[in-house]
Amino acid sequence: MNPTSAAVAGAVTFLWLGMVLAISFLEAPLKFRAPGVTIPIGLGIGRMVFRALNLIEAVLAVVALAAVAVGGPPAAVVTLVAVAAVVLAGQLLVVRPRLNRRSDAVLAGEDPAQGRSRAHLYYVGLETVKVAALLALGCTVLATTT
Repeated sequence: MNPTSAAVAGAVTFLWLGMVLAISFLEAPLKFRAPGVTIPIGLGIGRMVFRALNLIEAVLAVVALAAVAVGGPPAAVVTLVAVAAVVLAGQLLVVRPRLNRRSDAVLAGEDPAQGRSRAHLYYVGLETVKVAALLALGCTVLATTT
């Protein structure tokens, strides 16, 4: 992989990974433990934060894909960037709409304990796969530059 593409892909990958870890695995669960944060307030904040995160993730995915596409990468790099991008697409196109419908219902006054959805568990599972793919991608890109 050429050095410039590897540098861009590596930087973007680790930035993306850091954002996902900070928001999905730190901010999201902690906000509901903060004093005075009710479920509707937490959902409202979460929707705004994840909308912004997902937009930035989409941009970073495009940059990573472009850097890999022009860099002459090994097959492992192509596979890992594809996995991360496909997982993100699945989250945005399949899981997020379900989560949005559920949060709409709760924000409209539905009891959060009724009609629980597994969409949140799917999202977390996909986040875990994405984190693993991004970590492996970043490490693999770094290994191609030595």
